[in-house]
Amino acid sequence: MTGALQTGLILFSCVVVCGSEPTHAGPDRVGESHGKSRLVHLTSHWAFQLANDSLAFSRADRFCRGHFSSLAALEQAEDQEGVLELLRQAGHRSPIWVRDPSKATSRAVALSKQYVQFSALNFPKESCEGFARVNMSFPTLSSVSVCVRVQWNPEWNEVSTIFSYAAPVFTNEFQLRGQVDVQGRILLALIIHGKHLPYKASFPNDGAWHHICVTWLRSSGHWAIYVDGDRKDMGSGTDSSRNIYGDGIFILGQDQDSFGGNFTEPFFGNITDLNVWNMSLETRHVQALNACSPISQELLFSWNLADLSSHPMVKEVQVLLFCRAVHQQMALQGCRTLQLRSDQLLSGSTGCSDPLMFICRSRKERYLKMKQMTEAQTSQPTAFMKHLMKLSNRTQAVLVLPGSLAEASALLDVSARALGAPQREALQPADMVSIIQLLSLAADVPAQPGPETTDPSRDPVQELSRHFVSVADCVISEDNALQWQAIREVVNGPMDVVQSIDRMVTSLSPHLMAETDHLIILTPNIKVEVQQQRLQDGSRGFSFCGPDSKLDCISVPQQKIQDLRNNGFLQLTLVNTWYGSLWPLFTPEENITNIPNISMVPTVTDGSQRYLGTVLGSSVISTTVMGDNQPVSTAVRFHLQHRVQNPAGTVYDPVCAFWDFDLTPEAGGWWNTKGCDVVSKQYGSTVCSCNHTTNFALLLQVYEAQRSPENEKALQVLTFIGCGVSLCGLLFTFILFIAVGVPKSDRTTVHKNLIVSLGVAELLLMCSDWASANEAACFVVTALLHLFFMASFSWMLVEGLLLWSKVVSVNISEDRRMKLYYAIGWGLPVLIVGVTLTVAVDEYKAQDHCWLNVHTDTIWAFVGPVVFVLLVNTVVLCRVVMVTVSSARRRAKMLSPSSASKMQTFDLTWAVTRPVLILLPVLGLTWLCGVLVHLSVVVAYVFIALNALQGLYIFLVYAVYNSEVRNAIKRIKEKRKALSFTNCSQPTSFLPSQRAPMTSWGRSPPTPSSPETSETSGPPSSTYTSLVIKNESFRKESFVSFSLKPASGNQVVQLTGFKPSGC
Repeated sequence: MTGALQTGLILFSCVVVCGSEPTHAGPDRVGESHGKSRLVHLTSHWAFQLANDSLAFSRADRFCRGHFSSLAALEQAEDQEGVLELLRQAGHRSPIWVRDPSKATSRAVALSKQYVQFSALNFPKESCEGFARVNMSFPTLSSVSVCVRVQWNPEWNEVSTIFSYAAPVFTNEFQLRGQVDVQGRILLALIIHGKHLPYKASFPNDGAWHHICVTWLRSSGHWAIYVDGDRKDMGSGTDSSRNIYGDGIFILGQDQDSFGGNFTEPFFGNITDLNVWNMSLETRHVQALNACSPISQELLFSWNLADLSSHPMVKEVQVLLFCRAVHQQMALQGCRTLQLRSDQLLSGSTGCSDPLMFICRSRKERYLKMKQMTEAQTSQPTAFMKHLMKLSNRTQAVLVLPGSLAEASALLDVSARALGAPQREALQPADMVSIIQLLSLAADVPAQPGPETTDPSRDPVQELSRHFVSVADCVISEDNALQWQAIREVVNGPMDVVQSIDRMVTSLSPHLMAETDHLIILTPNIKVEVQQQRLQDGSRGFSFCGPDSKLDCISVPQQKIQDLRNNGFLQLTLVNTWYGSLWPLFTPEENITNIPNISMVPTVTDGSQRYLGTVLGSSVISTTVMGDNQPVSTAVRFHLQHRVQNPAGTVYDPVCAFWDFDLTPEAGGWWNTKGCDVVSKQYGSTVCSCNHTTNFALLLQVYEAQRSPENEKALQVLTFIGCGVSLCGLLFTFILFIAVGVPKSDRTTVHKNLIVSLGVAELLLMCSDWASANEAACFVVTALLHLFFMASFSWMLVEGLLLWSKVVSVNISEDRRMKLYYAIGWGLPVLIVGVTLTVAVDEYKAQDHCWLNVHTDTIWAFVGPVVFVLLVNTVVLCRVVMVTVSSARRRAKMLSPSSASKMQTFDLTWAVTRPVLILLPVLGLTWLCGVLVHLSVVVAYVFIALNALQGLYIFLVYAVYNSEVRNAIKRIKEKRKALSFTNCSQPTSFLPSQRAPMTSWGRSPPTPSSPETSETSGPPSSTYTSLVIKNESFRKESFVSFSLKPASGNQVVQLTGFKPSGC
């Protein structure tokens, strides 16, 4: 008894193994819960299992899904080989179900895709003469099907004829009639060969559109009436001795008491979409027609107002009809089958409701892991399984796979009590797999009505729902995070449980809402709420919130509800769920969205922060909207709180997303952001809007924290100030080169070009924030910034090459050198920018600012040349330092040790530091930090400081401490001082300047008027000597007279000059 009990409980798993492991070449038979064996064949990647149960296609698909596999699909050669070998070993020759990968799974679609516009005929109540005639000749019919969409006038309660077909030899050949009964229903009846069938099929007299199909087959005498896709009445026993006569008249809206005339029993309302076939339609065809899917096979007449002639009182109107599944063609086309014949696989199709055997396919690793778990559970049950068996014996639960609501509820009840035991041991991985499989299988149990009960709390549907949610709550508890990691090879993840809850609540919602319009199921980690509302003018919007926080909320706006009302919906049901413990169950490897073609695009693209990955950072909340019990899609808005705390050194940016089960279906789906947008970001929460309904959450993109808002603002201000300071230094340096008349040389020319390129780049950098508001202007500024910064680095490279040619190697003439320098300094940047724009113009600029896109290879068009220039100039610097030190040592040895020890030390130090002081700004130390600015905010501040000092540093080195500039300034000063001699009026002592002027001497006789002769009466030997001082700084010669007087044997020279009083 215990073994059977255990088998019934644990076989929510794929298989119970009885035998050795199957090989690649041959299959193996494994047992199942109900005693049947299942054949398994393994290939290199897949495990194929042939189920002995014969089920309809939808149930077979759910069966495989409940066993963590899927229906086999012949997508690859390995699939075909595996299925073929399995069928050969089993000797199975009958058709089996296979999945058609070209058909999408069923899902709610947007309302704009669910409505189709039709041209209809209105038969007004004001006249009893309205009719419409089909203008075609009908052949003799051995079978017939007529489908039509009807909107019955609720104010008419008499018998009405929807259509009548009369032949020349028999008037009541084929007719559909309707009348209102005492309960307000429209009852339908057929007349075939004059035989009036009973009024049994019905639909409500609610003024809505209804799809009606009638069929007849002579060979069996079988007839049927379908309403809105469901067969409402059927029978046989009609006259099968003859066909329906041909050459008849088909009339809409009237009964023909004579051939084509004497109309009676008029119809009042609207009629559209009349179609007639020379065949008896099957149920699947009628369901497809009800969903607006056309059928062209054996079609005699297709709805077209041009092929109708109508009474003047009948008017044409346009109507918008709701088509529940315009995109679904499976019911019409049938489901795909596979059959083994003569060792070959033949593909076909049949009705999806036919019971057939099927093959489930799963990954080989998953199958082997499941087998290992099941063997261990069979040989040595876990503590949880033993406790479950004990409870089952007390409650006498049905211990088989759930096939009904009662069985499923009993198994879930036992599981919930075992999971809720106060001293329960931790679940083992095998326990988790069994429970998850139980949830998946129970979610697909058909909702068959059970016996009525007077106690609402004992309603079997509500009981099953509460037990289901209670078990699911224990499974997705944060305490089971390690167990979820252990079963990753078997179960796709916690979203499998979410999908099971969605399927269960959605399928049971009509029964859950039978006695109430509001239901809440609350557990510690899950909240389920089902709401129902009759739509009317002014209907309010729906909203739903989690249990603990008003921030975890989702709502359907009132305007969207009103749109559904305007589109003809009468009743809405909303199924809302909240999951508060899912985010800890996703491992970092699962959270980082690095699946090919599905990776999340970073939202921060300005390069200020380094993207690390994306994690699930909130609760999961969902809503499902059903209009008149059919899933529809509408826009929603949700507000979720951030659940993940920021680790040190990281920041988060929220992204609105939903779980897409069709994305990588083999892995159970993945996160998708299509159709979802961030409405507002608040502290600790985010508001999102999505244009559809499903399971939603916040994905938090993780970035390495680099700049706080305060730092960002400070960096912007300091960047502007720093660029201004640097630009001023460069401008002053350039002005000095022009103003003081520095002698022209190749070195001066290189300095000027470097200053111009760097100055223009700094000016553009200051204006880049203003240009970012205009896309075209920003693109131009980006290209110019690229060009001029590249030019500045190119001229830095030229500086290094020039220094090399001056100090290390002198091989090229000056003229040829300058041509090469211009080609490098300006030609190379133009070439790089032009090629980059040609190759990657679409990825050239960053999204949010005027600079190159750092997230594409475009940035290497700048970084690559910069690194090259830095490397070349580093080599130049090292070589120049070596040559300079060597030269300084040789000069120092030539001096005597006693008189030149200090000079030797000075020369040696200057030889080392002079190249460094000159080359540091040229080598681009600033942009070395610029390349590394994303690593730290400290590097960003260093970059701004160096950028601000760059212009000032160039001003000091190229202007203030440049010997050529200093000599030019000194010459200007001397010219101004010497120029003052020409207009002097006051005597002053004349002292020669440091730079002695050229002089010439001459003798002449004294003149009477000379001051020297009037003051001195010397001997005849005394003479006057004239000194001519020719100063290079003066345009004219300056003459100074002086006298030579002997006194005590010494000769005295007295110089007298005149200085203007204004000097």
